[in-house]
Amino acid sequence: MAQRFNVAGRLVTVAPKGNGNVNDTYLAIFRTTFSEERFILQRINHNVFARPGDIMSNMRVITEHAHRRLEEEADRADRIWQLPRIITTKDGEDFTRDSDGGYWRAISLIASAHSYEQVQSVEHAHEAGFVLGQFQRLISDIPIEQLSDTLVGFHITPAYLADFDRAMEKPLALERIDDLSEAKRCLTFIEQRRDWCSVLEDAKNSGELQLRPVHGDPKIGNILIDDATGRGTCMVDLDTVKPGLIHYDFGDCLRSACNPAGEEAADLGSVKFDTDLCKVIVNGYMSLASDFLTDADRHYLYDSIRLITFELGLRFFADYISGDTYFKTRYDLQNLNRARVQFKLCESIEANESVIRKILEA
Repeated sequence: MAQRFNVAGRLVTVAPKGNGNVNDTYLAIFRTTFSEERFILQRINHNVFARPGDIMSNMRVITEHAHRRLEEEADRADRIWQLPRIITTKDGEDFTRDSDGGYWRAISLIASAHSYEQVQSVEHAHEAGFVLGQFQRLISDIPIEQLSDTLVGFHITPAYLADFDRAMEKPLALERIDDLSEAKRCLTFIEQRRDWCSVLEDAKNSGELQLRPVHGDPKIGNILIDDATGRGTCMVDLDTVKPGLIHYDFGDCLRSACNPAGEEAADLGSVKFDTDLCKVIVNGYMSLASDFLTDADRHYLYDSIRLITFELGLRFFADYISGDTYFKTRYDLQNLNRARVQFKLCESIEANESVIRKILEA
């Protein structure tokens, strides 16, 4: 498949890269008599992304727009910002298909930069916020009509609650809840917040918040740090780019970065929302986000952190009561534990509401 793309030289090797849960990812190496070209080759998961062509169309819109803005601003920038580009096939297409109907694409490799699954330092935290602010700023003026909704219902909390309610109607759900007191506590946690979980969708429907281009998965592991300078250089994994509320991007970045214990923590006592990291990330983000945030956007930032954490816990718990059919698990009760971690983190966010709001208002 690698040889179908417009890359100079002869193929040397194709080897698996990373441990992503969605697409099959490989590093392809081509060489000429005087140079070497490395790029990312991926088979898009058709089960997750029903319309791979729309994903590539969105990626084309986002990357071409961002590259143009980066070139215009390059002489004034404090660093060399990057973003992967699409490598076309030899026929000039953005993807190709194999004999089984699978979709394959090639994108450029951002060399000499790495990502980390957890925050490494205060400086790393600042760069995470700075990179997210830069990415959202670069794409904020793209008309959403140019983008397809490639994941309908993604980050729509009331929709996940409706899925949960449907799962609760099945005998397996009651059986799995009745078996464990921890599951009963999760159910109580959800019910106590049921009426609140539409807060962002209500604001969108009332016109307070507007749809904009979003990344969709701005976790700390999708932010690349330059090996030479220690500064953020770009965001990767652009499959989930689509129209949405920027609050879900902001909230998810804070959720993933400000829980040093991680999503798989075995000791709930170690799970907490680190407000010191929050302050550093927000400072980095706001230094660029002030260009496009409205007063209404700012008003709902705290809710976004709390809600996205609740939403992920809800999704883990819904999968647990459904028999673990969506999220991959390595051991029994893993999705229940994941839900408990997120709900504990959500409680920590709620307990620190006044502190977090002061950080956001600074």
